[in-house]
Amino acid sequence: MDNAIIDAWRARGEDRVNPVRFALIDALARRAMTHEGEARRIIDARLSALMQDYAREVEAAARTHEAQADKTPLARLLDDMTHHAASYASHAELLEFFRAVWSKVSAERQLRESLEQVPKNAGPLNSSSLVHRSLALMREVSPAYLQHFLSYVDTLSWMEAMTGANAPVGRDAPRGKKSARSGAR
Repeated sequence: MDNAIIDAWRARGEDRVNPVRFALIDALARRAMTHEGEARRIIDARLSALMQDYAREVEAAARTHEAQADKTPLARLLDDMTHHAASYASHAELLEFFRAVWSKVSAERQLRESLEQVPKNAGPLNSSSLVHRSLALMREVSPAYLQHFLSYVDTLSWMEAMTGANAPVGRDAPRGKKSARSGAR
């Protein structure tokens, strides 16, 4: 009898409701046929419980399918998005946590790098020394502001590199071709 129910589920495509559980039921039914006595009774009891659970899953899937069939594709998409919203929210929180940790680590790294650029015998007005002292003071007064400030500086540096704004100006700028008049002199 168990095999008839299993074959019927397979014929109706209901084996795809929960493929892992269905495979377990199918394997257990085949194993039951190779045993007798007490072992067969234990396997049959376990198989019966699994099949009852699977029958409930099949019924629930059928009800869901019927309910979904009446809905428009947009409504089904909205239901699916609502169903997965909780996991998306937890992923967003996790990403925000890692972004904050990376920001702190990056700020500390940049502070260490600024200290490495300060010459050993730097005077009080040495630009590298002034930058490092300013960053160290920002870290003491407001670590969050330091992170924000360094993020802003990184963005400006990135934009400068992208636009080529670090091209030489004035005397260091490359000169264009001489005009025909200046070469005739």
